[in-house]
Amino acid sequence: MKERIVADVSRLSLHGTGSASTTWWGTLGFMLIEATGFALAIAVYLYLMSIAATWPTDAPTPDLLPGTLVTLTLIASVLPNYLVSQWAEREDLRKVRIGLVVMSILGIVPLIIRAFEFYALKVNWDTNAYGSIVWILLGLHTTHIITDLADTLVLAALMYTRHGRNRRRLGDVQDNAMYWNFVVVTWLPIYGCIYWIPRL
Repeated sequence: MKERIVADVSRLSLHGTGSASTTWWGTLGFMLIEATGFALAIAVYLYLMSIAATWPTDAPTPDLLPGTLVTLTLIASVLPNYLVSQWAEREDLRKVRIGLVVMSILGIVPLIIRAFEFYALKVNWDTNAYGSIVWILLGLHTTHIITDLADTLVLAALMYTRHGRNRRRLGDVQDNAMYWNFVVVTWLPIYGCIYWIPRL
């Protein structure tokens, strides 16, 4: 049997970044599935509101302060998140390390505020349909913050080991940054539903 060399690919990278990575496509698919879940939960909220005589049902409007502080913290995190992604693309390990520590802190802060946010709803999850849906919306988003924070903490730890020099891990940092943007963007319509629609 004769062998014929068609192309020498030995110099190609073992792992791509961005859309050249299967992890990137997996993250994108994951985000699309989760976005559908958020859209369905918001649709349920709007449906319940449309059939209710008053909204919120048998509850005062939620306090704005905790939800607004979470919103401001998430919006403030967009710039450092963007910088971390850019530094990962340039393979600037020192800046990526610092950036991931900053993003870890920016992931913890909204969770601390979120603990007070559940009380600010002024309704329990089992009080009525209104209470159930606002707790579901807040709980879904809290789960996403926790998920991304866990990923960020793991990546931050890896960057301080020999794995930090691996190009694939830097691609993971970029994917994690993309997911955090998703966490921020999905919060905005939820924030509007929970805090502003009852005030209209």
